[in-house]
Amino acid sequence: MKSGDVAASVPSASITRPAFLDRLEPCDPANVSVLVLMGGPSAEREVSLMSGREVSKALRRSGFLVREMDLGGPAEIDRVVEAGSDVTFIALHGTFGEDGTLQAMLDERGVLYTGSGSQSSRLAMDKLAAKKRFVAAGLATPEWRVVHRDNPQQAAEAVEALGRELVVKPLDEGSSVAVTIATDEAGYRQGLERVFQLRPQALVERRIVGRELTVGVLADEALPIVEIIPAHAFYDYQSKYFDDATRYVVDPEMSAPLRQQVQQVAAAAHRALGCRDFSRPDVLLDADGVSWVLEVNTIPGFTTHSLLPKSAAAAGVTFDALCRNIIELAMARREVPAQS
Repeated sequence: MKSGDVAASVPSASITRPAFLDRLEPCDPANVSVLVLMGGPSAEREVSLMSGREVSKALRRSGFLVREMDLGGPAEIDRVVEAGSDVTFIALHGTFGEDGTLQAMLDERGVLYTGSGSQSSRLAMDKLAAKKRFVAAGLATPEWRVVHRDNPQQAAEAVEALGRELVVKPLDEGSSVAVTIATDEAGYRQGLERVFQLRPQALVERRIVGRELTVGVLADEALPIVEIIPAHAFYDYQSKYFDDATRYVVDPEMSAPLRQQVQQVAAAAHRALGCRDFSRPDVLLDADGVSWVLEVNTIPGFTTHSLLPKSAAAAGVTFDALCRNIIELAMARREVPAQS
């Protein structure tokens, strides 16, 4: 099965129509101009360009007046203001676009945009801050330590505290950039070096073995679960965007109570960070039935390989409708001061 295909793509009896669809006030696309921001300066730039192009095509098919902008970084923010669109659709992944920097700048300039505000974006992008919020909300998240590249003692202490099977990742990158699953000392050291080439600190987690699940959240409502079955050791950057051997199973087989638990945990993670409009929490389900929250993606991908669109499609929300609904959710805030 190619990664563009989805097993169990026909909604099953466990999937119901999202309730928010009945509450959402539709807009007239012909009277709404949308600026789609893409690109950016992060390591996820190429993926962002793919996402932005797909979003633009979908919005045009729905009748919106769409312009695209490859936004290089903070120095170009005035270009967004000068564009003067009704809504700005943020399709930038990673630093600047997803870490709250862009959102804060748009708030200051009174620009209406899609997705989470600046504070929630910062929290979600900062894996350490997010994990602390998850713990405060009573959610399970893998035990962790932070290791600085100039402190070898911290590296040794992490192994002593967490064991030898570890996950090493940057504190503030997405799309599994520089993530390593280490099962021995050599792999651990290599993982740290990969992160230290990008950042001065690494997040080291105890490895949890389980089913890799992701749950789209739209208008604060959990969508159907998608199980990720990568062909390789784990769901890395290559698997996410370019590997046709990766399998995605929508509404995977599990008991109804377990399914409900996973969705409730995902929605709770979304709320714990104060996210709005949409997000895509990632969850590991272990053999004991514990749902471990890994992270919340506030601007997940919108490509042919992306998982929020797959999750939404299983609930009867097509890609075009998903993009339109996100615009409508943002427009519902037009008379409300932007919240960070």
